[in-house]
Amino acid sequence: MHEASIVEALLEAARDEMLRAGAERILRLEVTVGALSGVNVEALRFAFDMLAPGTPAEGAELDVVETRALCACRACGEENPVEDPFSACPACGSVDVRIRGGDELLLSSLEVEEKSSAAG
Repeated sequence: MHEASIVEALLEAARDEMLRAGAERILRLEVTVGALSGVNVEALRFAFDMLAPGTPAEGAELDVVETRALCACRACGEENPVEDPFSACPACGSVDVRIRGGDELLLSSLEVEEKSSAAG
């Protein structure tokens, strides 16, 4: 399951950003996953649940935003969502298409908890 290595990289990037912000805990991560990225969202969630404990993201919420790929047809000008990167135009059947988007995989947002200042 390559989703585990993806989550490890996301947790490391989130930890680095948390430290850069001077925070002490990660509360929420938002990850954008494209339909054509090859990432199984359920496996990603499972890996996060298994790997986050013991890290600054323990107990954090994982929000996954799934994006679609679009088929832009050069023949008829239509633009339609597609599930397959080798799709023909759903409107006219032409194979003269350009697939746009859908391959994203990024840490798009991070919410952290600031360090509490010691009262004294």
